[in-house]
Amino acid sequence: MEKQEQVFLLLGSNQQQPLHQLAEARRRIASQIGPIQRASSLYLTEAWGVEDQDDFINQAICVQTRLSPKGLLQTIHQIEGAMGRVRKDRWGPRPIDIDILFYGEQVIEEENLSIPHPGIPDRNFTLIPLLEIAPDLIHPVLQTDMEHLYWESKDNLEVILLEEK
Repeated sequence: MEKQEQVFLLLGSNQQQPLHQLAEARRRIASQIGPIQRASSLYLTEAWGVEDQDDFINQAICVQTRLSPKGLLQTIHQIEGAMGRVRKDRWGPRPIDIDILFYGEQVIEEENLSIPHPGIPDRNFTLIPLLEIAPDLIHPVLQTDMEHLYWESKDNLEVILLEEK
C-alpha cells in the first residue's frame, strides 16, 4: 500500500456563489483525494494578477492522500472541470481554483507541475491561511517557515478574515 502524504492545497473562488463552491470543493476533495486534516478560516481577498474582477474567497486545507503528485494534479483538474472551471484566462475569474501548495517535503519541477507552488512567498492570500493552519511548516526550497515568509512578503493586497473556523 502506498504511503499517505500530507498535502497543502489552496482553494479559491470568485464566481457562482463562492462559499458554496468552496464547500463543494472540500466535499469532492475529501471523497476523491483524501481526508481533510485541517482547514483555515475563509478569507476575502482582492484579485491578484488580473485585478479588474470580483474579490476571491480563499481557504487553505491540509489533506492526507495516497495519490502521487501527478495523480493529485489530475484529480484536481477533474474536480475543477466538474465544477465548471474552464481554463482560458490566466488569473481570470473562476468558480473554483485548487492549487497544490506543498506535497510533503517534495520539490518537483516539471512542465505542468511545480511543487512547492512558486507563488507562495509572493501571495498573502496564500500565506495568511497557511500561517493559520501550519505556522511552523518549513518551505523545502527556501528553508524558512510561513511566518517568516509572510513578514518578508511584498504583497500589499488586502486579505480580510471573512469567517473564522
